[in-house]
Amino acid sequence: MSGNFEAIGDAITGGVVGRAVEPKAGEAIDGHAHEAQCLNCGAELTGPYCNQCGQHAHVHKTLTAFFHDLAHGVFHLEGKLWNTIPMLVWRPGELTRRYIDGQRARFVSPIALFLFCVFFMFAVVGLTSSTSRATAKAEVDAAKDLGRDQQKLATLQQQRAQASGPVAAKLDERIKELQTEITAVQAVKDGKANINMDFSRDFLGGIGDAFGGQLDEASKNPELLFYKLKTNAYKFSWALIPISVPFVWLLFPFSRRFRLYDHTVFVTYSLCFMMLLLAASSVIGLVSDSIAGLAFFVPPFHMYRQLRGTYSLSKGSAIWRAILLSIFAFIAIGLFASLLVAVGAFE
Repeated sequence: MSGNFEAIGDAITGGVVGRAVEPKAGEAIDGHAHEAQCLNCGAELTGPYCNQCGQHAHVHKTLTAFFHDLAHGVFHLEGKLWNTIPMLVWRPGELTRRYIDGQRARFVSPIALFLFCVFFMFAVVGLTSSTSRATAKAEVDAAKDLGRDQQKLATLQQQRAQASGPVAAKLDERIKELQTEITAVQAVKDGKANINMDFSRDFLGGIGDAFGGQLDEASKNPELLFYKLKTNAYKFSWALIPISVPFVWLLFPFSRRFRLYDHTVFVTYSLCFMMLLLAASSVIGLVSDSIAGLAFFVPPFHMYRQLRGTYSLSKGSAIWRAILLSIFAFIAIGLFASLLVAVGAFE
């Protein structure tokens, strides 16, 4: 239940943060300009807004106004959201190119939309993951594995009581490994972790070879590390942008027509779509895992449409770049996951 409240809180926070980055200009206000001077900068007021700093001339000081601002920040994003999302889904290239070319008034800026999507995605995933059938199946399987491991542990402990010398040392090592595994499986059974622990140990152990001995303990206790990763993922989600931009640049090396700014806008809008897709597939997964799995085939098609519209490419040119960009995307995700693992290990 606490996870659900955290998820809802993330969604609200995302709207508020996005609203702060994407301020509304010219919105209607209730009340009149009763102040003669701006309460923010002290300039003389000649209308509903200060002509120096842009603050509303009339400042509401009621609880009703406070919660109205909260709801407005979460759900409106200046009304631009409803112009931006449909284009992001179906005409991403046109959206990206129009924003780069300076058509800003109708659309949410990439960074504001990115912040909103980050919190929205984690909110949806947090609300759906605890009730998914995959998690329930993992907990049932973990209960079976736990019973078998406990029987093995009892047998090994009996053998250890009668052993000595090198045999006893080997049994001690096997008992320690089995106890670590039991702890991990118990976490899955209790719903504290819903990952494949055997895969996690192999994955973390492999990354540990690259980052050094600090991750050795993490590979033996992955449920603790993945808890940290879940906590840190949205904090460091911004890192996906600088990680991804160089890969897009490689599609147009040394181009004088397309600059890093173009690539950054492209990447940010693309990441927004991917996060919304993940949120949608999480909801669909509650009904049908097979239908949700079809979302895996959407990103390459979306990349193709965005590349072609943003950079005015021919079909063939957009296709090979979309294929290459799909490969780059997996590399970028791997680098991001490695970053999170390293951060989680050093905490």
